[in-house]
Amino acid sequence: MTAPTKLAIMKYGCLLVLLIGTSAVSAKTSPSLALKPALVTQSPSALSLPATADLDSITRGVAHTTKSFLEKTRGGDDAEEVGVAAGRLKVGSYFAIWYILNIVYNILNKKYLNIIPAPLTVGSLQFLVGSLYALTLWTTRLRAAPVLTSKGKTAVNKVGFYHMSGQELSMMSLGAGPVSFTHIVKALEPFFSAVVSAVIFGKWMHPVVYATLIPVVGGVAYACLKERSFSWLAFWTAMGSNLAFALRAVVSKSALDASGGELGENLTSVNLFGVVTIMAFIQSIPLFLLGEGLSFIDLWKKALSNHSSLYLVRGLVLSGLFHYLNNEVMYLALSNVHPVTLAVGNTMKRVFIVVASVLVFNNPISVQAAIGSVIGIGGVLLYSLTKQHYEELEKKRMEEEATMAGKPNRLGRGKK
Repeated sequence: MTAPTKLAIMKYGCLLVLLIGTSAVSAKTSPSLALKPALVTQSPSALSLPATADLDSITRGVAHTTKSFLEKTRGGDDAEEVGVAAGRLKVGSYFAIWYILNIVYNILNKKYLNIIPAPLTVGSLQFLVGSLYALTLWTTRLRAAPVLTSKGKTAVNKVGFYHMSGQELSMMSLGAGPVSFTHIVKALEPFFSAVVSAVIFGKWMHPVVYATLIPVVGGVAYACLKERSFSWLAFWTAMGSNLAFALRAVVSKSALDASGGELGENLTSVNLFGVVTIMAFIQSIPLFLLGEGLSFIDLWKKALSNHSSLYLVRGLVLSGLFHYLNNEVMYLALSNVHPVTLAVGNTMKRVFIVVASVLVFNNPISVQAAIGSVIGIGGVLLYSLTKQHYEELEKKRMEEEATMAGKPNRLGRGKK
């Protein structure tokens, strides 16, 4: 990557981070996007899709079959436990498919960026591939096309900006350094998610839960300290990506939890991501034109000296499809879990990405980076377990208060 290109990327990367921060402050005062209480499960109507052979249909079918099997083998007893088990299987399936698709995407993406080092343009073209995929499903009626209200358009526009910013910043980071380094830094995403949920949307957790984020931050910092592949450009763009994706998750969750059709019709989790991708593509056009201009054409011509045009086009289309599909499954997972839980799962996913990138690209990781990564990821696990513990205590406390409120007083009357 040439010095002028690095300078342009750094300049527009800083601009993106500034815009994200400004947008986050405005989100705090936006009533239409206030974070609603996270739901563990989504109502069937909110996630219903046409009968197509997509990933959601497959995972829902597997969960339904397993539930039926368990009900038969247990004689129909413990129906609630069976339903919980089937729900966990469905969510687990989403996470497994998401991990596989994301690993393949990261490998394809890095290979393509090594050939054509134009992260902003490549990222925008990946948005275009995803947009065409979603539009094809809607025009062929394989999925019911979403219809947005004015409030829905505002929400989608904001989510699209966060999605575009996070992806473009990730592309800059991947283009400036190894895949392993970028994903070590991006292990901080739960920290950003917790901060965004608390500061921007007023959703606070127990202080002990926040304390468990200390090893996460410390582990990542130790891993980056004196790392042989350290790059300030890769570091800060990855940090900016963490902030953008944290904002995307909590604002998207608000949109998914919106009831009564206030944002529009047919706004399922996968349709939401479809319109978000289209908005992200539109918003990314001026960014890559300003940041890289027509240099992509020169880089493409240079790449043709070693690769055929078919190989380059196929690589771009495949990376775009895998980017879209892995994020679509992520939205399916988000519709069933809390944004912070998704951030934790996202961090655990990075373990597999780092290992896969080391095997494929032979990028060595220092002992210090390995130790720091283990500490950081261990902190994420501790954070997840601690958060779950205090949420269960809070749930029990609320149930006890509800029970006490319903008990009759000495006169035999319930409390008002």
